[in-house]
Amino acid sequence: MSFGDPNNPYGAPQGQPGYGYPQGQQPGYGYPSAPPVQPPYGGYPAGPAVMPGSVKAARVMLFVLGGFQVLGGVGLMVASAWFANRFEDALSSNNEVSSADASRAADFGAGVMIVIGAIVLAFAFWGIFTGVKFSSGGGGVRVSAIVYASLVILFSLLSLVGANVFALLSLVMGILIIVFCANRNGSAWFNRPRY
Repeated sequence: MSFGDPNNPYGAPQGQPGYGYPQGQQPGYGYPSAPPVQPPYGGYPAGPAVMPGSVKAARVMLFVLGGFQVLGGVGLMVASAWFANRFEDALSSNNEVSSADASRAADFGAGVMIVIGAIVLAFAFWGIFTGVKFSSGGGGVRVSAIVYASLVILFSLLSLVGANVFALLSLVMGILIIVFCANRNGSAWFNRPRY
């Protein structure tokens, strides 16, 4: 078997030296190359390995908001007994209301405060639980954080109408949580592949 034999199926094609390349051309010279590979997830080859700083900041803000809401919910529940006593005393001092009616009204007011406190505690649990899931969660955790922050913004605006200046703090944190979860780093973190 020689390369000069025209009947040799393993030999070089007639008229061309070498193995399949035109004379003077090597692979990579003159041939189109493959298109560049675009790394997925916003420039991260396999998604970020470490939580980006903006996502960490959103997580801390969720914990801070949740902590303040826990304090508020517990405060409402504890203050309900004090409120019931003060309300009952105020109604009892009025001669037009019987002591039984005053007691029922005070108990109803205390019950309303306890229910509102329980709702605030549930809302706080939602924020804290969402913050805990940031390290392992996916798109659902991101959506949960954005919805939670949207409700925080809504209630902060309602509190501002009632002249509560402290609601500005929760308003700013709610806006920042949405921005940090919806930006490019947040998208890359929550959409990263999980092995």
